[in-house]
Amino acid sequence: MTPLSRRLLLAGAGLGAAALGATYAWRQGSKPPPSAVAEAFWARRFAGLDGVELDVARWRGQPLLVNFWATWCPPCVKELPEINQFYGEARGKGWQVLGLAIDQAEPVKAFLKKTPLDFPIALAGAQGLSLVRELGNAAGGLPFSLVFDERGEISWRRLGVTHLQELRALAST
Repeated sequence: MTPLSRRLLLAGAGLGAAALGATYAWRQGSKPPPSAVAEAFWARRFAGLDGVELDVARWRGQPLLVNFWATWCPPCVKELPEINQFYGEARGKGWQVLGLAIDQAEPVKAFLKKTPLDFPIALAGAQGLSLVRELGNAAGGLPFSLVFDERGEISWRRLGVTHLQELRALAST
């Protein structure tokens, strides 16, 4: 076999593999496979304040704002009313909000008696700090918010206080 025919054979094999890969991708749709981090989040369950486990997979397919907070975190407490207002405005557009408290049930229940929130709250507990790191918050600080889009992928992250105007802008895109 000559060097030229060998190159042509290899080029043909490469083009054939590329065509097979493109056909497979086309048949699978144009969306890439979900990231492992997102998939791990959607498989989680969190303790509800009523003792019933909350399965986050029920919100998959809708935009979901997840806010990690704690009763002992003043910036967290400051932003919750604005997140609640956002939820009231955006849920009609299909948005969901989930508050995950890095806290224990009793302080959270006491807080919610003083500051009622309309969106679901669950407990991430102490392991919630490792979860925020997995989700892209290397510092592990609070408050931490992120958005999962309709495909179930993380489309936005914020370490620190979020503001209503910023959330409204997210919902309008």
